[in-house]
Amino acid sequence: MSAAGPAVLRVVRAGPLTTVQDLGRPGFAHLGVPRSGALDTPALLLANRLVGNAAGAAVLETTVGGCALVAERAAVVAVTGAACPVRVGGRPAAWGAPVRVPAGAVVDVGPATLGLRAYLAVAGGVAVAPVLGSRSTDLLSGLGPAPLADGDALPVGAPQGPSAAADPQPYAAPGADLVLPVVPGPRDDWFTQDAWGTLAAGRWRVSAASNRIGLRTEGPVLARARTGELPSEGMVPGAVQVPPDGRPVVFLADHPTTGGYPVIGVVPETSLPAAAQSAPGSRIRFVPVRAPRLV
Repeated sequence: MSAAGPAVLRVVRAGPLTTVQDLGRPGFAHLGVPRSGALDTPALLLANRLVGNAAGAAVLETTVGGCALVAERAAVVAVTGAACPVRVGGRPAAWGAPVRVPAGAVVDVGPATLGLRAYLAVAGGVAVAPVLGSRSTDLLSGLGPAPLADGDALPVGAPQGPSAAADPQPYAAPGADLVLPVVPGPRDDWFTQDAWGTLAAGRWRVSAASNRIGLRTEGPVLARARTGELPSEGMVPGAVQVPPDGRPVVFLADHPTTGGYPVIGVVPETSLPAAAQSAPGSRIRFVPVRAPRLV
């Protein structure tokens, strides 16, 4: 491409699932559009700070296996989120710090060694066309750009500010166990008191069926006090919905805006990044923060 053309990152290895994400598209739930956006917002914000971007600039969110891209022009990038090896031009490079990438060099984000999702920010941001004010890929509704494929070309915006050599706000890495506080939900009275005891004391693990829509669990069944189904009602991020199999699902960024299964509780949004970084098989501990209503 000519020197006068726009800056581009070209995908060499897309990885298992790499998507463009920003802070999402809030305000459209009444139209059935989820907020979407990065599952680990603190990791996105840190990556953007490190390369001098505005907080809401679009980045790449990788899943488990990372990705690799060639910079057709010199660029500055930073990788945060899941711990992973980073290489530039075949040489080891820093994780969690701004890295200069020469024109023609390959940035390789390797497989996650702790956590699931890494975030690659480039100075200027990933400048794909916004949809409803956001560049995020929404896997549930299909809005935004498709997940990356080998050979894709990603436009890059003009750098907005200087990169940061260090950041004063440390990033919290995922722990061995996922601890999720739970506030009783709008339908906690659809469950028995024994169900709440099971939620708090049960041995839970992250299911391999988890995705950007929700963290699914493996463990005991939560017993209902009522039969039947609900009319569909609004859902929020962190809603702990219990489908017919009795095992809770914690809704994440691409969750549906409505649902008909009862919500036993809600996990505060501040705990959702840790949920998004917890690998299948990770142990989960639900901690009720106040007593549910009596049935």
